[in-house]
Amino acid sequence: MKEVREEDIEKILKVLENFSETETSRMKIGVSEEKEEGTVDRQYHHGRCDVGSPWAKGAWFDVLE
Repeated sequence: MKEVREEDIEKILKVLENFSETETSRMKIGVSEEKEEGTVDRQYHHGRCDVGSPWAKGAWFDVLE
């Protein structure tokens, strides 16, 4: 297991503090080794279902055929 640095905890707290000052109601966090540190992607989502869920993507899993 990778050791957590105090600096990383401070960065996460800053992200959360900044987010709480916006009018956005939901946040989904993903960690990637491929993105440059500090980059943010925003995605507009219609409705209240989870961003990225099968329902939001139109891939319903509970519909009778």
